[in-house]
Amino acid sequence: MFRSLSAALVLALSSPTPAPTPVPEVPADAAGVVEDLVLPVEDIIGEVESMDGTESETKQGRQVTLAVTSDVLFALDKWRLTAKARQRLERVAAKVNEESAGGVVRIEGHTDDQGTDAYNLALSRRRAQAVQQAVRGLITVQGVTLQATGYGESRPKLPNIVEGKPIAGNRAKNRRVEIVFTSKR
Repeated sequence: MFRSLSAALVLALSSPTPAPTPVPEVPADAAGVVEDLVLPVEDIIGEVESMDGTESETKQGRQVTLAVTSDVLFALDKWRLTAKARQRLERVAAKVNEESAGGVVRIEGHTDDQGTDAYNLALSRRRAQAVQQAVRGLITVQGVTLQATGYGESRPKLPNIVEGKPIAGNRAKNRRVEIVFTSKR
């Protein structure tokens, strides 16, 4: 065994080493910009959606977002809560009571892209305020401040139009109210 290993070592050491790859010459007048390669790192955010698609929950770190579609909460182009909405908001408030660490609970209204920007902004703000009023007595966590904001159509969850065609299902999911809070864990 030692003889063959010795012979292999002698052959390896005695064979000529390859010539190094020549470095190309850079012209004296050459100039260039060196740019950093920057790639975004995106979080993977899981979303749990109800069977009928009217509610969803996402969690990113300790931030929890509970979304309820406006079709469940309000009649078309209205901001008064329906009777069914109150039952749904009781469940949402119970979840906030169970999981919230306190602090600000944001209530954010959103619309689809139908109608003018000004109309959608006002409608989303009124809807957020209606939800704020409804959950005010239901959220009992100490140290919670409710904050209502309307965003109109500026923050769609899904594209309203795909390949030039309106998508009714996407528009329905964009018409929503989100309750955003920080969880205990």
